[in-house]
Amino acid sequence: MSTPFSLRIFVADGDPDGLRIVERFNASARAVVFPRALLPQVKARPELQQTGVYLLLGPRPDGEGDLLYVGEGDPIRPRLESHYAQKDFWTRAIGFVAVGGLLNKAHVQFLEARLIALARAAKRVPLDNGNVPNEPTLSEADRADMLVFLDHMLGMLPVLGVHAFESAPAVAAKASPVLSCKGKGVQASGYEASQGFVVKAGSQAVPDTVPSMQQYVRGMYDVRQELIANGVLALADGLYRFTQDYSFSSPSTAAAVVLGRSANGRIEWKDAQGRTLKELQEAEAES
Repeated sequence: MSTPFSLRIFVADGDPDGLRIVERFNASARAVVFPRALLPQVKARPELQQTGVYLLLGPRPDGEGDLLYVGEGDPIRPRLESHYAQKDFWTRAIGFVAVGGLLNKAHVQFLEARLIALARAAKRVPLDNGNVPNEPTLSEADRADMLVFLDHMLGMLPVLGVHAFESAPAVAAKASPVLSCKGKGVQASGYEASQGFVVKAGSQAVPDTVPSMQQYVRGMYDVRQELIANGVLALADGLYRFTQDYSFSSPSTAAAVVLGRSANGRIEWKDAQGRTLKELQEAEAES
């Protein structure tokens, strides 16, 4: 069971969608969250004059979810100003610094490398980073401190709407039942989760999509192609198989990737008794 914690969110300009300063109680990590359009106004903030790590997020070119860039700066401000002029995709930024300015260059290089590695392993959001940095050598004490700082960051980010670093959650004992999706000689298993729908490792997907998928549900088609490209779907014995648990934004996207066509996930996913996800959801709502 995860440990509960509290966050303090200061809406610095009075606009809930504007500049927010987020702190975790009894922790040194402080996040500065703001939309791209506000950079000219917020760049003078003292937090952006400190050494830290930052995330840039914005829509992918195909419109299916976010694109992510992870960076570090000593200090952060010049790096953000450079990206403001040279990177078009991002619409919001999140910078992390330590209360009291305790981070140094090696610290943030370590955090940057760890975040990129986590995002690549989770394969939930494509990275705009071209290089994979190596972790710098830290003392045993510094490394331990940075792992704690990283853990605090990873706890804060989902609250801020960023799930790029999370692996698919394991199904809990009292969670939704494991469901199956079958068709065209393949079978997949999965379950509902707080962030969408998780397809389990070892599940099968059809080798080819129907022609209309690319034309009429291009977003789902692109998700499938991306999973093939990054190795989440691997071809074996004439079928694709999931190499890891993978969290989709909806059961319909999960079913479409498995079946290679447009699909209503609330109908395609069924439990062992043949009840559809739709029927299970309706029964739960009535109970």
